[in-house]
Amino acid sequence: MAFIKIKNLTYYYPDNKNPALDSISLEIPEGQFVLVVGGSGSGKSTLIRAIAGLVPDFYGGTYGGKVYLDNKEIKQLDRRSLVQQVGMVFQDPESQLVMTNVEQEVAFGLENLGLSNSLMKRRVMEVTSAMALSDYFHSFTPELSGGQKQKVALASVLAMQPDILLLDEPTSQLDPIAGEEILTMIRRLNEENGITVVLIEQRLERCFHLADRVLVMDKGKIIFDHHAPDTISRWAVKNNTSFIPPLAKLFAGVGFSEVPTTVKQGREILKSYYPLLNFSTETPTRAEKTKKSQKSSGETIIDIQNLWFTYPNGQEALKNINLKIISGDFVVIMGENGAGKTTLMKNINGLLKPGRGRVKVLNRDTKKLSVEELASTVGNLSQDPNDYLFLPTVGEELFFTLKNLGLTDDGNCEEILDRLQLTPYVDSNPRDLSTGERQRVALASVLAAKPKLLLLDEPTRGLDYRLKEELGDILLQLQREGIAILVITHDVEFAAEYADDIVLMAEGSIIARGNKYEMLSGSTFYSPQISKLFNNIADNVVTLNQGKEILSKIMELSKDEALSV
Repeated sequence: MAFIKIKNLTYYYPDNKNPALDSISLEIPEGQFVLVVGGSGSGKSTLIRAIAGLVPDFYGGTYGGKVYLDNKEIKQLDRRSLVQQVGMVFQDPESQLVMTNVEQEVAFGLENLGLSNSLMKRRVMEVTSAMALSDYFHSFTPELSGGQKQKVALASVLAMQPDILLLDEPTSQLDPIAGEEILTMIRRLNEENGITVVLIEQRLERCFHLADRVLVMDKGKIIFDHHAPDTISRWAVKNNTSFIPPLAKLFAGVGFSEVPTTVKQGREILKSYYPLLNFSTETPTRAEKTKKSQKSSGETIIDIQNLWFTYPNGQEALKNINLKIISGDFVVIMGENGAGKTTLMKNINGLLKPGRGRVKVLNRDTKKLSVEELASTVGNLSQDPNDYLFLPTVGEELFFTLKNLGLTDDGNCEEILDRLQLTPYVDSNPRDLSTGERQRVALASVLAAKPKLLLLDEPTRGLDYRLKEELGDILLQLQREGIAILVITHDVEFAAEYADDIVLMAEGSIIARGNKYEMLSGSTFYSPQISKLFNNIADNVVTLNQGKEILSKIMELSKDEALSV
């Protein structure tokens, strides 16, 4: 008997002519781990909101069909019974946090369930330990990093021990190590406690191998439903969809008969081809050095010298930071949650001022400059593009930037709209657009000022592989025009494909800086799947195209060997 059963479910959000869910029928047995993938606006989040009983009750709109939990229609369950069966972690953790410190937040749901004091203490201790939150027990929730907030939201749901766990991108703001830990723990809960898991995730390299079943959604429909990852991978490549992780895409894309879902499986496949791997692979290191020497004469945009910063509560967030960025640089900052990455970015854009040391933008000390004075030089795009969108039309968003900074439009806005494929939406309300379109509008509003440095904080959060590729291509084009780009991200795959340099931070300090081939090769956690696949087989391989070149060569040599026999 299905634990979750959906019959002919159709749902329209208010004032929307297209259905968010279109005649969905689905059964999920108890204890199954289901991964739901699809593009922005495909209906993934709406599907799990329906399972949680949130539509139409909390979102309004038109609803048809039925959802059953353990053979009881969800409409017949009162809210108290429902939250004890179904726990949901939202895409944006800040929308889920209501208390002022971590302990109160985790205990909040348990208090509402009326559990005894001793049982609450035990559960709070268990989940905070599992999430590595014990050190933040009494921390002020709004001051936590995005990833720490995500952990707190998940901990508060797990403390209630639901039978069904619904997760909307639970690792989008977590560093690679924390992300792996959380997903492994969720899989362990699924296997050892029998919890049913429905997971939405865009970073498929983290979770594709964990799922028992994968659903692919598009335009409110389930267009593919299968249990075998290699079958899904071949279907995705054949239908030109991007909803498979890089490793599977690599093998399926070049026509290998076997398609791995883990690096271990991929390396096992390569073992049979070891005799053919004794050919030289072109290393990008020399080309990178040439490129670096050509750029070394570029204009210095950012020059940070001996920067220290301490928050009013005494937390020392930055320690002796030294960093130089020149025009045309594409630098990615990586590191664990709470390492000081966002604090560093805020010191660069003037939102925070150095405690000790100096931050110079175009040789001007930021201590003597206001945020407004820096805004025309330093464009800043934070984690949530919705923070930038408050005017009725896309066009007005861009002209507001110009007006606010006292600039005139010389045709730049029209060019930006065209470049970012936003011209058809110039008269549209930004909040009616999809996630990827809203992000492009926010980026356009920043680019309208013609900044020389572009700061982006977790720009790939919530983006599928196709939208990431579009964003990456836009950033590369801006880089070619001489704009320096500084990105904070936990997305190792994105960094590997598009960055030039990687900066690693930990505990408020810069641990290392180097080109991506040095920094992302041979690392245990901060490596893309492609690099892990070819570790000790081919040097400095970090991008998908590099992997394709090697596998294509292997297949070619394999055919030649077969013909000679």
